[in-house]
Amino acid sequence: MKTCERFARIKFGYEQDIYFLHSYAERNPGTAPAKTSVKNAFTVKRSMARALNRHVDRCLQCG
Repeated sequence: MKTCERFARIKFGYEQDIYFLHSYAERNPGTAPAKTSVKNAFTVKRSMARALNRHVDRCLQCG
């Protein structure tokens, strides 16, 4: 599937947030903030899927 630049920017932004949340959790295992960070990463992943699906539905180049 060929996608546009905006799709890549949206995906990169979300992936960067997910990476930061997971890396924080790996550096501080077992702590309450680390557990919250993992939950937030899961939520961000779901948000990314929604945003990318919405983009593909509306974009003339991607859809």
